[in-house]
Amino acid sequence: MNLALRHWKEAATVILAARTRLKTATDCLKTREIPSPPDFTKSDLSPKPVFDYDVLLLKRSVKSGFMPNAYVFPGGLVDPSDFSNDWLETFKSFRHWPNFGLGFVKQAPETRPPIFATDRQKLGSLIPSAVALRICAVRETFEESGILLVVPKKEENNIAHCLNHPGDNNVSTSPTKLNELLDERELARWRSLVNENPFNFIRMCGELDCMPNIWAMHEWGNWLTPRGLETSRRYDTAFFICCLEDIPRTIQDEKEIVHFKWSTPSEVMQSFQARQLFLALPQIYELGRMSRFPQLQDLHSFARMRAQEGCERFLAVRLDSSDSRVFLLPDDELYPENADFSGEKGVILRTEKGFEQLQQESSALHRLVFFDLYTVTVQVSITPKYKHLSPIGGLSQPSSSRHKSQL
Repeated sequence: MNLALRHWKEAATVILAARTRLKTATDCLKTREIPSPPDFTKSDLSPKPVFDYDVLLLKRSVKSGFMPNAYVFPGGLVDPSDFSNDWLETFKSFRHWPNFGLGFVKQAPETRPPIFATDRQKLGSLIPSAVALRICAVRETFEESGILLVVPKKEENNIAHCLNHPGDNNVSTSPTKLNELLDERELARWRSLVNENPFNFIRMCGELDCMPNIWAMHEWGNWLTPRGLETSRRYDTAFFICCLEDIPRTIQDEKEIVHFKWSTPSEVMQSFQARQLFLALPQIYELGRMSRFPQLQDLHSFARMRAQEGCERFLAVRLDSSDSRVFLLPDDELYPENADFSGEKGVILRTEKGFEQLQQESSALHRLVFFDLYTVTVQVSITPKYKHLSPIGGLSQPSSSRHKSQL
């Protein structure tokens, strides 16, 4: 845990996608019914599902100090327990593997996001960032939703075999199947204990003879909270993705989280557009990326292979125009060269130009344009770094250039 950070708080989140056993694209082909890829540039999105998986979103309490009422992916603040050296005993079979079996990414060290690149040994921890941040995401997911992303220690040999033979055709590359180690009563008891004291998560794994399943979680991205939101809290958040074979038992904590929702990416976007739920900027962007994969196996395979490349750090910079609020992302033509990644200052840019003029004058687009809290278009014309994908199109388009901002 990096206590030296002044303006950011480290956090970790996991995008959970789980198979629903709905009609898949293959099944549709058998009946001569071919689904079209979801197109979020249209306002009349078809409610018919084309995905064979759902994504978990948790609704934050109205009393929450950060993004109240928003639907977010499970996750939360890094705790000192996540970097505790007590985890060395839990992962002792993997201590001599690079990053405890996670390996190293290809990304050049000088471009690696600090949340991953920080030397934790200088901060007193022998737990690498890549491991501790995954532990954090697993723990927070358990606290918020009751979903326990762990693997029994008796499966250590199977994990080691998969790590030793990544190209072996006999090694399963399917989404993860969760192990139900506890009945509902014991699960609730441990969940309460971990909520009271995160160090109890280490104790729980010891008593249950299991490990946080860090190998099922693939590096996906890194988002910094931008200036210009209705909050003074700012987070440096590591994003992971984990694909599951089945939707697990899910229970909100009734504290920070008051509701949970398993839905396809297209259904979530439709609900957002219909003003039935509120999404934060990273959720809009990442669900748009996932929407390129109607089938869970394709999403899982892509995430698993792409994670080896590393990821880019996204700090959105707010630009208020005459008719919209624009959040610029790196490599956009208007993105400032001196963007404040320190978090110390941060500025809000302003222009008298409108949406259409800004769009016409920019050849490199990487931005989200908000006309109100629920009317958003995602514009990307750049090539994403680290073999990632751009989100699909816009969620909704303004009816004309005279669209008045309601922000």
